[in-house]
Amino acid sequence: MRKQDFLPQPLAAGPFTFGSARASGVTLNRLRRKDVVNVGRGLYRPADWDFDLEGAARALSAASHGAWISHVTAARLRCQLLPPRLADSTELHLSKPRSLPAVRRKGVSGHTVLALEDEIELIDGIRMSTRSRTWLDLTSILPLKDLVSMGDELIRIPRVDFEGRTQPYDTVAGLRILAARHPNLQGIVRAREALDLMRVGADSAPESLLRLAIADAELPQPELQVPLRAGDARSPSADLAYRHCRLAIQYDGGHHLGDAQILSDRRRDKAFESAGWTVLVFDQSDLADDFQQSVVKIKKGLRKGWLDHPQAAGFASSD
Repeated sequence: MRKQDFLPQPLAAGPFTFGSARASGVTLNRLRRKDVVNVGRGLYRPADWDFDLEGAARALSAASHGAWISHVTAARLRCQLLPPRLADSTELHLSKPRSLPAVRRKGVSGHTVLALEDEIELIDGIRMSTRSRTWLDLTSILPLKDLVSMGDELIRIPRVDFEGRTQPYDTVAGLRILAARHPNLQGIVRAREALDLMRVGADSAPESLLRLAIADAELPQPELQVPLRAGDARSPSADLAYRHCRLAIQYDGGHHLGDAQILSDRRRDKAFESAGWTVLVFDQSDLADDFQQSVVKIKKGLRKGWLDHPQAAGFASSD
């Protein structure tokens, strides 16, 4: 019989398990050749394979009975909000229940945790923690502000036209129930703090961070996603606003740099200004400053609003 000189697909495309190799007719001697790397118990990859997070996670999940992909890896696979330092992370995180031996694989961060059945799901053949459970797991890793931003993403009302869904991934009440299930989890105190700070309405991490900077400055909390004309589906809206003071606050990120979007933003801002509002627009340079100068401008805008609209003074003192 002629010796098989090539790995069959899909084994040649990425990591694979010993079981899948045997099912494809690959012998143990073939797996010992130099073009195959044994990366751990029952797990292999082609020697010339370029790292792919999904492929690595898929193989790791298949080779780890009873375990699931979690933490940063699960968040990345789901495109959940992560701080810049983790946004491109190639870390592999694997969680196991306490009834199984601890994870001991080279290049894998293992976690022994308590998780209920509905906190783990199968997504495209990969066992991984749910979005909400991933958020809870990351309470031991993420700073409070990043945890709030990630939580805001879970509870925001989706835009059906762009996202194809009508319901948020979770609610604050649902996340509180999840946290209450695990009172001894590392990071649970930070989770509770984050839950108290989360609000529905932030469409991006910078919007959440701007709102938290406003709170840190002890200013009144703004409304979120405020339409200029209430009840009008076509009305332009402000990311954050103080309606009583007629102060609209916009955060224009990188996707606002296109010509069409710039024109749309100008029309949006002009509509507010024509109605007697002050409009403050912040961008990535303000994010890099942790919104410190932005808060100063918002203070000035509120002061002007209180002077121009005396009825707003009661609103300010009541917050």
